[in-house]
Amino acid sequence: MGENSTEARVAVAVRRHARLRTWREAEARIKAVMSDPEVRRLGEEIRQEEARLGAELRRRLQPFQDRYDCAVREGNIDVLTRTCHGKHGRWGRICVLSAGHESAELHWGITAEGQPVAWVGSAPDDD
Repeated sequence: MGENSTEARVAVAVRRHARLRTWREAEARIKAVMSDPEVRRLGEEIRQEEARLGAELRRRLQPFQDRYDCAVREGNIDVLTRTCHGKHGRWGRICVLSAGHESAELHWGITAEGQPVAWVGSAPDDD
């Protein structure tokens, strides 16, 4: 029994080591790509365009933000569950449009800094 236990612990340790090594290598590669001047320039250009489009659409889409803010204040789960199901929060964005709009691929909301933002696409892990 002790031998199998030791083998199991070693196998777990080897898998953990391999997983950590893979993560470190991936992080190093991602860091290299993200530090590329052209990637940084394009990222800034996209951010500016999203902000411009968000401001341009604000008058038309502000009622969605107001509805969302009210639902959050009042704890209105019904309204909140009918809001975009995209997983944008981890990027500091919450799309306040109604669920089902995803086929149009335009999302609109307010950033964590309170600025309007519009963007196309979904989170990579959205189903």
